Amino acid sequence: MSAAERIDAVGLSRALAAGTVRSADLARAAAQRVGTRDGEVHAFLAFDGGRLEALAEGADRTRAAGQARPYEGVPVAVKDNLTTTAFATTCGSRILEDYRPPYDATAVRRLEAAGLLVAGKTNLDEFAMGSSTEHSAYGPTRNPVDPTRVPGGSSGGSAAAVAAGMVAWALGSDTGGSVRQPAAYCGVVGLKPTYGRVSRYGLVAFASSLDQVGTLTRTVPEAGALLGIVAGHDPHDATCAAEPVDDYLGAAQAGLAEGEAAFAGRTLAIPREAFGPGVDPAVAAEVEACARRMERAGARLREVSIPSLSVALSAYYLVATAEASSNLARFDGIRYGLREPGASVLDTHRRSREAGFGEEVKRRILLGTYALSAGYYDAYYVRAQKARTRVRDDLFAALADADALLTPTAPDVAFPLGAHSADPLAMYAVDILTVPASLAGFPALSVPAGRVTGLPVGLQLIGRPFAEALLLRLGAAWEAMAPWPLPDMGLADAATAVEGGSR
Repeated sequence: MSAAERIDAVGLSRALAAGTVRSADLARAAAQRVGTRDGEVHAFLAFDGGRLEALAEGADRTRAAGQARPYEGVPVAVKDNLTTTAFATTCGSRILEDYRPPYDATAVRRLEAAGLLVAGKTNLDEFAMGSSTEHSAYGPTRNPVDPTRVPGGSSGGSAAAVAAGMVAWALGSDTGGSVRQPAAYCGVVGLKPTYGRVSRYGLVAFASSLDQVGTLTRTVPEAGALLGIVAGHDPHDATCAAEPVDDYLGAAQAGLAEGEAAFAGRTLAIPREAFGPGVDPAVAAEVEACARRMERAGARLREVSIPSLSVALSAYYLVATAEASSNLARFDGIRYGLREPGASVLDTHRRSREAGFGEEVKRRILLGTYALSAGYYDAYYVRAQKARTRVRDDLFAALADADALLTPTAPDVAFPLGAHSADPLAMYAVDILTVPASLAGFPALSVPAGRVTGLPVGLQLIGRPFAEALLLRLGAAWEAMAPWPLPDMGLADAATAVEGGSR
């Protein structure tokens, strides 16, 4: 495979340092890709090519002065539930239409501190509540691989922007699979870090005990580089861990260099429940074939049973909706956002929420409020939290003598637009394989595993808390064994600056 085909943002940093490509070239290429693809895909809710080019020219001047940081001038996209002062933050909802936050999210500030250029805000299911990016108040995003199908959700805009070659890196958020599932559907890499690994300050809350900022990239080393930039303790977020930040890029590059050898002596636990009923047999077979290939490379496969996985989805949708009903109470038409005047404060509140929230958000608020109400709290919410503890304990047990759990990321390939619109339960079932790691707060990585009927399939690796470096090493080793085609970003000439490819 040629260097031009494998050029990625890590390679671009070297091309920029070598002077083969300028940041202004990257900005123009990004604007051109958005111009040619986004009319069909609708990955972005906001994109300002003029602003991006001006920032890129500033980055080029910084580099010319010898003061450039490694990723100075590389464009990146941000999901529209991370607050930004440069762009409106709508969360895909009418209730926050044109809302301009007074501060940037910590993850966004860290991107900019590293020299990355925020190109725009990406589409999402309203308030990150969905699995298809069809629930945005501003229209659905389409899958760049097949525009008749969904890109997954809720970070579908970020996944689509990366898969379409509009940007190489994007931030998303993952509450129950919202980074990993769209990564699987779009054929890119999605990483949900350990809960607390990345600050949630400035991430508009859906379910506070589950939400986590995650990365969407074209390659595993890029995921390591991006995580290294945004990870780390933040005093603004009481749930953000003080755990030291590992060399995630180094771990990924080591795995890429090792290839098959990285799996020698490793143990991968295979939960039989993740390959059974509810999972498309063709998807299961594709991921099983990947596991067998890792086994031939020296990995030990150990089949395990995790019975609590059968209740994880139900527990998740009780916990998440309960927290959503509380978090979304702040959107009242009084302090900020949409206001529909009424005869009283209560009437204004009612009218504003009725006009501002979409049907899926209303559904989840009602479900969560019911689960927290007197007479049902113990029967639903408390039992769900007990089930959550059981899932966490069972995942710890399964990983006691294994390096990672291996499952499909999603139970199917990307489904047609509108296929589940009339059946919320069918839509919720798409999350069946991603919610366990979210409930437990464990890190999980989705990497491309092949294709079924021409559509991407994702392979998920789940690790112990703060084991991101190991997951990235194994994921990059898999990438070396089975490299996937990278989206064209119109930057093939930059490959001449990257000796032996972008690695």
